[in-house]
Amino acid sequence: MEIEIATLGGYEEVGRQMTAVRAGEDIVIFDMGLNLSKVLIHDNVETESMHSLDLIDMGAIPDDRVMSELEGDVKAIVPTHGHLDHIAGIPKLAHRYDAPIVSAPYTIELVRQQIEDEGKFQVDNDLVKMKPGATMAIGDSEQVEMEFVNVTHSIIDAINPVLHTPEGAIVYGLDKRLDHDPVIGDPIDMERFREIGRQDEGVLAYIEDCTNAGSKGRTPSESYAKKHVEDTLKSMEDYTGGIIATTFSSHIARVKTLVEYAREIGRQPVLLGRSMEKYSGTAERLDFVDFQGDVGMYGHRKSVDRAFKRIMKEGKGNFLPIVTGHQGEPRAMLTRMGRGETPYEIDDGDKVVFSASVIPEPTNEGQRYQSEQLLRMQGARLYDDIHVSGHLREEGHYEMLQALQPQHLIPGHQTLKGRSPYVDLAKSQGYKLGRDVHVTQNGSTIQLVE
Repeated sequence: MEIEIATLGGYEEVGRQMTAVRAGEDIVIFDMGLNLSKVLIHDNVETESMHSLDLIDMGAIPDDRVMSELEGDVKAIVPTHGHLDHIAGIPKLAHRYDAPIVSAPYTIELVRQQIEDEGKFQVDNDLVKMKPGATMAIGDSEQVEMEFVNVTHSIIDAINPVLHTPEGAIVYGLDKRLDHDPVIGDPIDMERFREIGRQDEGVLAYIEDCTNAGSKGRTPSESYAKKHVEDTLKSMEDYTGGIIATTFSSHIARVKTLVEYAREIGRQPVLLGRSMEKYSGTAERLDFVDFQGDVGMYGHRKSVDRAFKRIMKEGKGNFLPIVTGHQGEPRAMLTRMGRGETPYEIDDGDKVVFSASVIPEPTNEGQRYQSEQLLRMQGARLYDDIHVSGHLREEGHYEMLQALQPQHLIPGHQTLKGRSPYVDLAKSQGYKLGRDVHVTQNGSTIQLVE
């Protein structure tokens, strides 16, 4: 069976992930993402009303024109998890393909919301929920099957899809960390990865996220981050002024932890910001999390300002606002607070806890720097990087290679420079660049089996 891989997005940058795998006459697309930094550098850009061609020209979503060169039909579009760099291109591109969108339940619900917000295209693709551990047939030949393997990441319900073919398995490895003690959900299913590496023809190709491949050691568990948050917030237990926390809106486990320890230090947690309300509200509706008690969630500007007025009236020392804006996004809640555009007044000595790292990209780094300076000018004390990454470091990559023993490696989710540590790591394990390590670009194809 012919096996061909098209690398459409995320192979020259961090963002707009999209990869297609052709097995015979059947094609599966993994991810359709957005490069948010390409949008943020423009003022007041609303992607919902923009045409896909304009977004492609901006470098914001994948250029999928190479798909016309693949000799086969798309049978499924499979986002691996709900981060925007994996799903936010779906409303712009999915309607071009007569194929269902298949993913885990939480991801499918986020995709549904993305499609409902779309203002330019009618997206009628079926939305199919498939839980980790489940399988589905691809095409009519009964020779190709897709499996979801449970993984752990900085968002709940993440999976690594595996395409089983007569030539071996294609493992799409974006994004994960090896977390054996997650705060929400099941641990990563390493036993299944090891089985896949040993069964039938083994693993033909492994497509891997290289985000932290140059970092030594292993990525700590989310339970480690939970202890870090606990230690940080309990150190402020006697402070009577304002404490503000910010994290990734999609990081439901971290939001849950912040809510829990807010209560332990005698403060009422309040979730503020449109995306904070969206991700946490969706997770609670789908029973992935139970925040318990009275946790306010406010997304719209007027309701947020009313919540801030209540906090100021009843005393900042009684509340812990958990807000958007950890990357310094111009319209996010923390940035507005730093500019003095909300009823919340930051006083000298107030604490701001960044339970998130800065995404290593110039736009984010610049915006985060500006946000921090605005907060400092008002007298805020900043607590930085109360966080663990959702991506593998060196030892995690070694462990995955040992488990899967793939014939071919395709590094992704990074720039050329960002992929070089992974290439070096692979070479140390006997792989060779140009032979079985394929460093590719957006818009390229790799013929693995002719």
